[in-house]
Amino acid sequence: MSSNTRASKVLNTVLGPAIRGREDSAGAWAKAVADADKEAGVQDPELADGLGRVFASIVEEPRLTPLGWFFALSVVKGRYVNRLRIQALLAERPEIADEQIVNPVFVLGLPRTATTLAHKVLAASPDHRGPLAWEMSYTGLEDPKVAKREIKRFDQSIQLVTRYFAPGLKHIHPIQATDPEESLVLMPHGTFWPLFHGSMPSYRDWYARRSTAELAGDYEHLKQGLQVLQHGRPAKRWVVKYPAHLNDMTVIKQVFPDATFVWTHRDPAAVVGSSCSLIETLWAPYQKDPDPLEVGQLVMDSMVTWVNNALEARLSLPPSAIVDVPYHALSADPHTEVPRLYSAIGATWTASDQAKLDQVLARPAGTKPHLYDMRRYGLEPDQVNEAFAPYLRLLKTFDVLDAKPRIEM
Repeated sequence: MSSNTRASKVLNTVLGPAIRGREDSAGAWAKAVADADKEAGVQDPELADGLGRVFASIVEEPRLTPLGWFFALSVVKGRYVNRLRIQALLAERPEIADEQIVNPVFVLGLPRTATTLAHKVLAASPDHRGPLAWEMSYTGLEDPKVAKREIKRFDQSIQLVTRYFAPGLKHIHPIQATDPEESLVLMPHGTFWPLFHGSMPSYRDWYARRSTAELAGDYEHLKQGLQVLQHGRPAKRWVVKYPAHLNDMTVIKQVFPDATFVWTHRDPAAVVGSSCSLIETLWAPYQKDPDPLEVGQLVMDSMVTWVNNALEARLSLPPSAIVDVPYHALSADPHTEVPRLYSAIGATWTASDQAKLDQVLARPAGTKPHLYDMRRYGLEPDQVNEAFAPYLRLLKTFDVLDAKPRIEM
């Protein structure tokens, strides 16, 4: 079964010979960096080198298409350009670095465990703020004209991708410019790059060898992005989210000492197939017919590592720093569990929050049920249970693994 749309196949055939630089990817990246440095008026050779490793590893993917090459260069360059924008603002206005990111909430958990829902319901409070999709891609100070332009540009780009290259994405993980989105967008490095583009073994090997100080540096990037977004605006409690923050809980505590972790939980056997389907969908714009078995191996390797590192971190973190949110309890009675979650993080649940909860819980109009089968990705339930055995021992202490959720979140 092909994962590629007809539009992507046609464009790869027509545009492949016309995309310049494919035969010299290192040169193409050097030119992209030079152009970005010139436009921003600042430069960051260390960051450029690190992101160059990202691009080089994507280019090594054997199934990478011409269109995928073009998309990858655009995405990685965009991450560099946005970081230079943040650095320029910090240089122009040193007082931005004095912004205090107080008691941030990090929503984390295996993918497909309602991390997105938990993020949305927490960010919906008037006392909280979740970084929006568009403003993490174009991070700057408040400017309504820029916001209007960038929101339009972001939504047009997403509509293009979901219409022609990854139509399944709008059903699995709908994205809109003005919705809170995953904080990985403000970070230069992480386990997220392979999940979006391909197995990327050379990048994964490089990333695994990085020091704790270098990992903390990634979260300093995130912190500075939040400081820019907070500067000149009403200070609110930040609520950020990304499943793979599981992998870095002790590092996050170094950079954000008063952080609270909201850890959503669900039986891994119920989420692995869905995660694989999402990753295959994300790879499709970049690769010709992504290999489902390769997807399954990457998902298992990544998720088992995240959870095991989180279980180890849990032993050293104060219990008050972690709020556990079982999926089945949340899906069975969100009108009870969401106020309880607010209370657990020290937030105030108001009548206004209660009134708009159903709206926050509702799936976007036009989305369809997400169908998947883990066996397509070479995985069996017993294999998953064995790999996640340490996590399952924890999960069984506060969740009902075989319960059928009343609402699929």
